[in-house]
Amino acid sequence: MSVITRFAPSPTGFLHIGGARTALFNWLYARHHGGQFRLRIEDTDRVRSTEAAIDAIIDGMKWLGLDWDGEVVMQFARQARHAAVAEQLLAEGKAYRCYCSVEELEEMRKAAMAAGKPVRYDGRWRDRDPKEAPEGVKPVIRIKAPQHGETVVTDEVQGEVRVANEQLDDMVLLRSDGTPTYMLSVVVDDHEMDITHVIRGDDHLTNTFRQVQIYDAMGWKHPSFSHIPMIHGPDGSKLSKRHGALGVEAYREMGYLPEALRNYLLRLGWSHGDDEIISTAQAIEWFDLPQVGRSPSRFDFAKLDNLNGHYLREADDVKLAADVAARLGVKDPAAIERLRRGMPGLKARAKTLKELAENAQIYVAARPLAIADKAAALLTAEAKALLQGLAEALKGVTDWTAANLEAAVRQFAEAKNVKLGQIAQPLRAALTGSTTSPGIFEVMEILDRSESLGRIADAV
Repeated sequence: MSVITRFAPSPTGFLHIGGARTALFNWLYARHHGGQFRLRIEDTDRVRSTEAAIDAIIDGMKWLGLDWDGEVVMQFARQARHAAVAEQLLAEGKAYRCYCSVEELEEMRKAAMAAGKPVRYDGRWRDRDPKEAPEGVKPVIRIKAPQHGETVVTDEVQGEVRVANEQLDDMVLLRSDGTPTYMLSVVVDDHEMDITHVIRGDDHLTNTFRQVQIYDAMGWKHPSFSHIPMIHGPDGSKLSKRHGALGVEAYREMGYLPEALRNYLLRLGWSHGDDEIISTAQAIEWFDLPQVGRSPSRFDFAKLDNLNGHYLREADDVKLAADVAARLGVKDPAAIERLRRGMPGLKARAKTLKELAENAQIYVAARPLAIADKAAALLTAEAKALLQGLAEALKGVTDWTAANLEAAVRQFAEAKNVKLGQIAQPLRAALTGSTTSPGIFEVMEILDRSESLGRIADAV
């Protein structure tokens, strides 16, 4: 059997981090088994679905590197087929028309709540003669769900899960306006897309019992179900925006690399021994469902930052320079080349692209530099006098390399009988506008002679 998985988000919002992990697990499982990974946009909620959200989901998937097979399936476009299945069940006596009014349904709800019972439809039209239907009432179509026994789901993560059929009512398949419900649409699409494995959050587990009843009524084979635990915040509570429940585009803006986010999301609920750094190739080779845990995982920005820092250090300098240039709005080829040359020293000190871009401004900032308060405090009258003398000494350096520049500065310090730090600290302030930076001689080499001497002159 060829494995076919799917990711089926609703475009009522952007691609949030929990959805991204679900997509990743489906993608990895399909790639691990040499199967297919499909993308379906469940846009049947016409009021809340937006084109902007659809675009954001697709863009987020592409940025994460989760490529899908075949065309994107738009669920709303298949509405007629979903309705036809409801009509087929009706014709086969496996569904029926319900003429309950809104008022009757509200009375049922209030009565159930007053009795402390679950709110369920009481089946009053299940075996009633349609000739008794009130005039002017458009019916819904409800499934004839089993009333006795159990519905059993064998879940590859949760194990065998059972629910008594008495707890499940006859759910609506087709609304009074002829539109299919989510439950029906999902089952029809999964069946007709030949989905073999449904991997999704465990908040869908209760839906699965109802969806299995539709599979059974149609005589269709169930897919394999795997319900993965939710992601919680560091304190164990439901993930919120303050914890990291953000759209993927927010993580992109914050400066996380897609490969780092993939690695981090993989480790939220799945493990391979003690391995923490897992490449995409390794993830495809190793990923399988038995290693998915049953307990909720906890989102931790500190761990994500550390992981992202690792991937930054491993990243290609040319690509990083281009990403940083885009963030800073830099287009000058010479400035971008300075960024590339500065990347080895910069990326060792950063955890995110955003932080990297902030630190990289020292190589592309326009003169005169904005000097931070702490750096400005180092530029005393005495320090400026030293810098002025140093500038004259540096003009004699013919081969502008870090090693030669360090030798020249050390020689100048000895001649002035001052410690190296008494010159290096104000020199850093003059060249970068900050008290921290990569090695100052490396900075000077990358800035080149003209820019370095110009910045020193500005400072004094």
